[in-house]
Amino acid sequence: MSKVLEGIIEHYAEETFLKADGFDDAVIGVEEPSLRLIYSVGKCIEILITKEDMELEDALEHFSYNVSGSYVGEKTPIWSQDMFLM
Repeated sequence: MSKVLEGIIEHYAEETFLKADGFDDAVIGVEEPSLRLIYSVGKCIEILITKEDMELEDALEHFSYNVSGSYVGEKTPIWSQDMFLM
C-alpha cells in the first residue's frame, strides 16, 4: 500500500473507500465531499506497462475499458487525467 493511501485511510479511519485493485500506488488524493479516492491515470497506465508487461496502446485500452469505464456505485473512484505528465 502506498504512503498516500495509508495516510488517507489513517486520516479517515471511520470511512470505507472503494479501491481499484492493483492500483494502490496510483492514489494521489481523496475528494472530500464524496470521500472518493482520486487516482492518477498516468500512474495507472505506468503500473499496467511495468507490472502487467503491457504495451502502451494495450494498457490504454485495458484501462479505459476495464478500469475507468466501470461504474461501481457512488464510491466509484475519480480518475485524474494527467497523462500529459508521462
